[in-house]
Amino acid sequence: MKPIVCYVTGRRSLGEADSGEALLARVRAAAEAGVDWVQIREREMAARELLELARAAVAACAGKARVLVNDRLDVALAAGAAGVHLRGESMPAREVIPWLRAGNAPAEFLVGVSCHSLEDARQAEDAGATYLFFGPIFETPAKKQFGAPQGVGRLAEVCRAARIPVIAIGGMSGDRSAECLRAGARGIAAIRMFQETKEPGLLRAAVEKIHASGNFGG
Repeated sequence: MKPIVCYVTGRRSLGEADSGEALLARVRAAAEAGVDWVQIREREMAARELLELARAAVAACAGKARVLVNDRLDVALAAGAAGVHLRGESMPAREVIPWLRAGNAPAEFLVGVSCHSLEDARQAEDAGATYLFFGPIFETPAKKQFGAPQGVGRLAEVCRAARIPVIAIGGMSGDRSAECLRAGARGIAAIRMFQETKEPGLLRAAVEKIHASGNFGG
């Protein structure tokens, strides 16, 4: 079972004139390169625009990658996404998950939670989360508001304690991803690693390298 590789979108960091189209192009490229998940993380978008993007991403990734929507459960369900990712300011997982599991979403609908401590991870697991993001592991501009990097040692502690998949995020690169997988992470998530690699062959090689660096039982 190969590691999970997740591309987290970041339209603002693309710096392109038509960033909406540029972002969808990056989603298509990531899916073609073999990423497993694409998380649509566009907090500044109005609901209608976000829904259009999520629907386009679901269509672009069909048969290739699962699409998750950050924070907006309504958009995730309306777009036919594979799941929702909850952050600290989102609706609490302990309230969202029972509602979803009461027949309001497909049984395979994923619910992830962003965690920044061992206690956060325990609460997410107790609430019934499918997986959790833990970080930032390394220094990264996108995660400065969450304080100093957690480091691989703390990641390993969370991985040992959790019974659900832990996805490492924050400052990822090919070598750093392998280090996180060795620490027990079930996968990695990144923004810049996928948005700054424009050449399709290099992008696919980067994803293949991460997939090859983990071993989860065959």
